[in-house]
Amino acid sequence: MPAMIEVAGLTKSFTLHGQGGVRIPVFAGLGLSVAAGECLALDGPSGSGKSTLLRSLYANYRPDAGAIRVRHGDGVVDMMTAPPHQILAVRRATIGYVSQFLRVIPRVPALAVVAEPLRVLGVELAVAERRAARLLARLRIPERLWTLAPATFSGGEQQRINLARGFIAGSPILLLDEPTASLDHANRLTVIELICAAKQAGTAVVGIFHDREVRDAVADRVFDMSRARDAA
Repeated sequence: MPAMIEVAGLTKSFTLHGQGGVRIPVFAGLGLSVAAGECLALDGPSGSGKSTLLRSLYANYRPDAGAIRVRHGDGVVDMMTAPPHQILAVRRATIGYVSQFLRVIPRVPALAVVAEPLRVLGVELAVAERRAARLLARLRIPERLWTLAPATFSGGEQQRINLARGFIAGSPILLLDEPTASLDHANRLTVIELICAAKQAGTAVVGIFHDREVRDAVADRVFDMSRARDAA
């Protein structure tokens, strides 16, 4: 299968300007690749750079050196050097990202929050909302909550909104940061089903899974972040 993500020589550190410019290394010389239809699980202790790597792949963080090449349409984009408008285009059409926290515009109903990625791609409102409703039902969000703003929901409900929003567009690349952290057993099983279905459709998945049951069910390979941490 073709590589959807290729990372080479990636190095990242944080500089604490408020503490005398102290430099905190995160990883150095990191390299990996992820094929279409494959799930790569990032492993390592807290502080080893797992979430930092995911945010770098999404271009929320800018590493100090290296390359992050993602297949976008008929070409390849280096997220390290791409201009902002191209990064936004990659996010719209190619990379879905489920973070640990739901960040949405206040007072926007849950149904609209989930449907938005499809609307951005030009899908008509009725179709986008039908697909959003199916995902919300599958993730056991009661229909009485669909017209309410998710800022008032419980942590587990917000995470399920986050998941529905991340999966709805069928992105070629999917980044998952502890997607089942706040979920009960039944919803964890549903997320496993969603990830496996995405892989079967050809999605390349990179994820952090602290739940070993989930990781064992979805991961094709495990990448040990401590190796890149030791090199930093």
